[in-house]
Amino acid sequence: MQAHGDLGALLRSWRDRLSPVDVGYPAGIARRATGLRREELAALAGLSVDYVVRLEQGRARRPSAQVAASLARALQLSDTERDHLYVLAGLLPPSPREVPAHIPPGVGRLITRLGEIPLAVFTASWDLITCSPLWAALLGEPVQPAVGRPNLIRSLFTDAALHSGEGYIVSRSGSIEAFGASLVADLRRVHGQYPDDRGVNALVDELLVASEPFRELWQSGAVGEHQSERKVVRNDIVGDVELDCDVFSVAGTDLRIVAYTAATGSPAAAKLDFLRVSAIAAVRA
Repeated sequence: MQAHGDLGALLRSWRDRLSPVDVGYPAGIARRATGLRREELAALAGLSVDYVVRLEQGRARRPSAQVAASLARALQLSDTERDHLYVLAGLLPPSPREVPAHIPPGVGRLITRLGEIPLAVFTASWDLITCSPLWAALLGEPVQPAVGRPNLIRSLFTDAALHSGEGYIVSRSGSIEAFGASLVADLRRVHGQYPDDRGVNALVDELLVASEPFRELWQSGAVGEHQSERKVVRNDIVGDVELDCDVFSVAGTDLRIVAYTAATGSPAAAKLDFLRVSAIAAVRA
């Protein structure tokens, strides 16, 4: 597929129209333009400022699919706009037979405005797309693999401490096995729904070899949908925190929004407040 059109001009127009408030930057900062600065877009998309400049000036015309997806998410593009970005970059837009990983604009704004709770967005196959600073403070900064995104199921079945129940999270009952069984049954459902998704197929093939517990659960044939459940999170700073863990599905995208919350005035809420202040202090240091 050949790239066509002015990709750079379109990126500039999308950047100019996006309010900094909608991506989490504070209002009231003096600006010459109403939209995002190049360095802000670069930070949101995980790119260098120089590369964003080269894209906008037309000196880089063929971003990878990963870069295109990051730009679409950072710019809060609609599905149609995201597909057009792919076409201009000479890429095939994502297939409806692949697990969706694009965050719609409204969901992106919602995540930004709910950023003061531990919150993360996952694909249907439990790849982590983005998370709030308090999520990282509570559960630890996501470890980026060499290829692809961090995946909850991979972590659960390949991290010995986590699978033994000695890691950072356990269910209310303390049964890490029940947590894993629920996720594997959920993955089998997603595998059937998106049979052509290479990432899902690769994840299943990898874990069938790497993890005997995963292999036993997969071969059981159980199919289900992972449900919300109260969990205990083990944090190095504040110790064990018992929280409500709720999973919300985004209609039409199969994205999962996972949020940890505590009742106002509870000991768990006080621990979250302490972590929130610690996270802000670390950013400002």
